[in-house]
Amino acid sequence: MKFYDYAGVIHLHSSYSFDGHAPMEDILSAAQKNNIDFLMLTDHDHLQARNEGWEGWQGKTLIIVGEEIAPRFNHYLAFNIKEPVVCSDDPEGKNPQKYIDAVNNQGGFGIIAHPDHEGTEMFHVKHYCWNDWKINGYKAISVWDFMTDWQKSLRGYVSGLMSFLFPAYFLKGPSSMTLERWDALNQIKKTVGIGELDNHASIKTLLGIPFVAFPFDRAFRFIQTHVLTAERFSGNSRQDTDMVFQSLIHGRCYFALEYFRSAQGFEFFIQQENQEFYQGDSFKLSDTALLSVSCPEKAMIRIIRNGREWLHEIGNRFSAPIEEAGVYRVEIFLKSAGKFRPWIFSNPVFVN
Repeated sequence: MKFYDYAGVIHLHSSYSFDGHAPMEDILSAAQKNNIDFLMLTDHDHLQARNEGWEGWQGKTLIIVGEEIAPRFNHYLAFNIKEPVVCSDDPEGKNPQKYIDAVNNQGGFGIIAHPDHEGTEMFHVKHYCWNDWKINGYKAISVWDFMTDWQKSLRGYVSGLMSFLFPAYFLKGPSSMTLERWDALNQIKKTVGIGELDNHASIKTLLGIPFVAFPFDRAFRFIQTHVLTAERFSGNSRQDTDMVFQSLIHGRCYFALEYFRSAQGFEFFIQQENQEFYQGDSFKLSDTALLSVSCPEKAMIRIIRNGREWLHEIGNRFSAPIEEAGVYRVEIFLKSAGKFRPWIFSNPVFVN
């Protein structure tokens, strides 16, 4: 089956957020420079950008307005909601099930944001992790967060400067803790994984001179999430937004670091008899099936089965027969400057 691959950015903040600094005009301009097909905006605790007419197609970019529910801990990205969900009575985020349920009660869905965010003590960045895993009702978790990954590299002033100047070379990919949790969750029930940016275009000061840490035209070159849709975008805002939501909820999506090479064209499916099963799909193994991966450039392809590396190979195509049930996903590492660097991470195919 042919799918259309659309690249988007999930979790970003505009000047509508108390800690955001970029007006929507600048964000939109940066998105179009970077060929971003859709943006999933998540200003803190309100939907003001929608109220002021920003939601929908803006030129070549589809803007989807959601909300980041952001108490002290347990941040949650809410989409397809009619009214903002507030938790002013729970400033520490001690009862995230309450706001997960509130989102679901509106017919919306949610994504656990930066679950293993550590912050960095040297630069006075607080940690904003998710600390309640007894909850249910969420659809997805962030597996790779640009800000979480980048902030881990801030261990000293010299390395911090180099990391600021060349951030893509310091990114390590999703943390092992997050990947292990994601794999464990998928053993129990489908839990979609996404990549997020969490950029605020923060203003910093060096030697008394203010500067923007990551303006959006720079930040949009890092973590993107691609959705695969059965139909082309139509230009109808509601219809196209629904297609993005359906692909995300199903898990027909992957996330990638776009800095070194675009991930557009990545494919992963498992074929059994005359049927093909893609990311987010599940099927019953009745005969030998064939797993196939292709990517736009020669790279190291790792096949992960039930949370452990099953096979790996270097190339731009890979296939292997499957004779055992399991949860299969793909990690791809691209060689740049003499080192294999994290590039593409797929959602799983579930073989029962």
